[in-house]
Amino acid sequence: MVASFQKSSINTLGSHRQRSIINNNNCGSTTTTTVEEISSDEWFQSSKTATLKSTDTKLAKESADLLPNSGDLFPWDCYEPSEPKNMDSAYEQLCQLHCRATKAAAHQVEDLVRRAYEKRDSAEAYVRQTIQDAWNVCHFHHLPKWLQDNDYLHTGHRPPLQSFKACFWSVFRKHTETGNIWTHGIGFLIFLVLSLYKLTVASHPWSLMDKAIFGAFFLGAVLCLGFSTFYHTVSCHSPQVGRFFSKLDYCGIALLITGSIIPWLYYAFYCDYYPKVMYTVLTTTLCVIVIILSLWDKFSEPSYRPVRATVFVLFGLSGVFPGGHWLISHNWFSDVSLRASFICLIIMAVLYLSGALLYACRIPERFFPGKCDYWFHSHQIFHILVIAAAMVHYRGISELALHRLSNTQTCDAR
Repeated sequence: MVASFQKSSINTLGSHRQRSIINNNNCGSTTTTTVEEISSDEWFQSSKTATLKSTDTKLAKESADLLPNSGDLFPWDCYEPSEPKNMDSAYEQLCQLHCRATKAAAHQVEDLVRRAYEKRDSAEAYVRQTIQDAWNVCHFHHLPKWLQDNDYLHTGHRPPLQSFKACFWSVFRKHTETGNIWTHGIGFLIFLVLSLYKLTVASHPWSLMDKAIFGAFFLGAVLCLGFSTFYHTVSCHSPQVGRFFSKLDYCGIALLITGSIIPWLYYAFYCDYYPKVMYTVLTTTLCVIVIILSLWDKFSEPSYRPVRATVFVLFGLSGVFPGGHWLISHNWFSDVSLRASFICLIIMAVLYLSGALLYACRIPERFFPGKCDYWFHSHQIFHILVIAAAMVHYRGISELALHRLSNTQTCDAR
């Protein structure tokens, strides 16, 4: 269409024109040199050849510069009609129209190319995200070293998932951590609801101090189970995230042990102020020491599994000393409530110790390698026993508190 317009415009100029040589480096910028008198058809053919040659040169430049984020792919300049040029007015207008049409088309091509690259990048990101979302469980030996924890669990391990969204969606997939997540996740909800009910809704003769004592137990249970749930959910995210949440997990265990011992000390030594304070300070000091130890990076390594179990068992067994003191100084066997509370204390200790022993020795998967990859391995059993022990202990301190608060002959707690 441009060529047709060129020819019609040229024919109106007469049968003879001066031949013009077009500078190919700047569209529309010309240098006029009179060579000879020729017919309009010959002049048109010569102009057409020069224009096509200029266009080919620009198209070659376009192809060479057609790269993403390269700025303006067609840095061509068109002079303004007001600029003085040594060429015929009609031919000047013709070149200007041709230049502007070419430049507009070039910008359209540039826009299309950039859109194509944007679509390509978004499609590439979508494919990458789809592949990441469609992860499959893998064998223990295919895991990176920082995820290798229990070599008796052969298959069903999550690969590294470098997205919190992928980690949280993995709770609905079957893998070695599914049972660990849901056991303590459900336990977390149970104790959270129970604490809200007991401390805000239930009607009982509790003073503010009684609520604070039971609040310490509920806080320890909720934090322990909550930290554990988060750790097992995001442990496959990265070494840094896994290490951070493992420290929170171990700190939560220390808080649960502390929150379990303090209510029992308060109600067991209800009238014995100095033993109560002494054992409470001892328990709190041990809690701080265990938390500091839990923040040590090597404490979470698989080779330190027996060390971790021993530390928490010894911390839990620290309650034996106030328990023995209480047995000697109180006639617990003659009172039904005291007897029930002490039996609950013994059951709780047995459950905790059994769970820690199974966890440290990795039983039963040690005897059935590859058979307990998804369900009933030691860590899941340990989680179940922890929840059971916490429920039993709650029953025990509730019986003990009821005995102290309902006995009119008892002394006032100090």
